Amino acid sequence: MLVMTYTDKVAIITGGGAGIGLAAAQLLASKGAKVLITGRRTNVLDKIAASHPDIEGFTADASDPEAAARTVAAAIERWGRLDIVINNAGSGAIQPLATANAQAINDIFAVNVTAPTLLAAAALPYLEASKGTIINISSTFGSKAGAGLSLYSASKAAMEQLTRCWALELAPKGIRVNAIASGPVESDFLRERMGLSDEQIAAVKEQEVQAIPLGRRGVPDDVARWIVHLADPEASWITGQVIPVDGGLTIA
Repeated sequence: MLVMTYTDKVAIITGGGAGIGLAAAQLLASKGAKVLITGRRTNVLDKIAASHPDIEGFTADASDPEAAARTVAAAIERWGRLDIVINNAGSGAIQPLATANAQAINDIFAVNVTAPTLLAAAALPYLEASKGTIINISSTFGSKAGAGLSLYSASKAAMEQLTRCWALELAPKGIRVNAIASGPVESDFLRERMGLSDEQIAAVKEQEVQAIPLGRRGVPDDVARWIVHLADPEASWITGQVIPVDGGLTIA
């Protein structure tokens, strides 16, 4: 049985200003963890931090290569240690092959592949000291094909393979690495990251509900609970795994 207490543990969650990242931050903080959340909107981060004494915001754009080192430094300066890194920030686009271009490719991979890699690398000395863990947030479409989603899917497939490779590489250091392949959840991702209109969002949601065996889209807490499970030190024999949390969409 997992105890799931996080007193004195320190976590970084990228993209923590909304959705899955925010839900995970609130749940970890409720169990005693100190949590640094990142995002691009300072006013949103400040409002969240004001609502919980154990959550602090740090303004950072995941696509900025310099953000990783600054984010880790902020957590260490504030709390002096680091136990959990959650690579949650993500970018996506419906991008037909016929209109693909170098900028679109670079934009998605900068957030979904480069940024998690740089953050994990910057965190390594501190995670080794704490025997900590890295949790990457992937997607059902990291393994499931979708028309128009080739760039997004490829970036998430890359994240899943990074998870496996890092797990092997970092096991001797006592660092566990796992991923959660999240299905569609209720958040602003379709509008803010995918750039869809209200009509397109409604159509996508209806299609997803029809496709998901359990008959509903998820909510952020559905995924956040599994982030907390994987982060628990008592889950110490789990590494290198990609766990679908998607209402059965992966197998549909």
